[in-house]
Amino acid sequence: MRDINLKYMATYKKRGHKPKTKVEKQQNIEEGSTTAEVFNTLDETASKTEAFVAKNQLYIYIIVGVVAAVVLGSLAYKEYVAEPKEKLASNDMFQAQKFFNEAVNGVEKDSLFTLALNGGEGKYGMLDIIEEYSGTQAANLANYYAGTAYLRLKDYKNAVSYLSEFKSDDEILAPLAKGNIGDAFVQLNQPEDALSYYEDAIALRDNGYTTPMYLYKAGALALDLGDADKALGYFKRIKDEFPDSSEASSIDVFIGKAEVLASK
Repeated sequence: MRDINLKYMATYKKRGHKPKTKVEKQQNIEEGSTTAEVFNTLDETASKTEAFVAKNQLYIYIIVGVVAAVVLGSLAYKEYVAEPKEKLASNDMFQAQKFFNEAVNGVEKDSLFTLALNGGEGKYGMLDIIEEYSGTQAANLANYYAGTAYLRLKDYKNAVSYLSEFKSDDEILAPLAKGNIGDAFVQLNQPEDALSYYEDAIALRDNGYTTPMYLYKAGALALDLGDADKALGYFKRIKDEFPDSSEASSIDVFIGKAEVLASK
């Protein structure tokens, strides 16, 4: 019974207890003072904000108007300028793409690659697309086509120039662009630069087509540069990770050669 009374008294003190001692009174005064300070601070902040808004209302309206104009202008540009321009560029590039594809698969490669670059039959070539539709996805893709065409035409400096302008996240085209630059540097007798671009192509994507191809090229070039350990690493990756690739069919020979050179 005594325990129950004690519990009741404790509850009573929590809910309706009036301070009797000086210490309790002082605590209540301090708590009330803190609460009042908080509300006063909030009131002061709100008043200052209102005063600021009232004083700078014109500037605020101008800023809001500028932001709205930028957003609306961006949307309008995309709908009425960028998208129609992109569509027109793609249409105008169709014939140049056709010439390029025919060059890759056909017999008269040089003349077809030249047509792909400069145009023909009254249609734009890749160089025209790059100039006329700068900033579009079509112009960006035209850089890849132009660079690759120059590579096939043995104009290696232009190949590097145009391929370097191509930007893409595509699974195949992105590493191919880097690898093609590497091929151009091999022909320009700049093997260190070529190896760097092959390594970029390897790191850029991991797939069964471009990765073993550039692992092989990087390994072969590393051997030529006297870095047998690096070459061995690339060759072993082909054997371990891409056993079904065409590069893997004779990779044991290159692994053996790299191991002999690495042991010297």
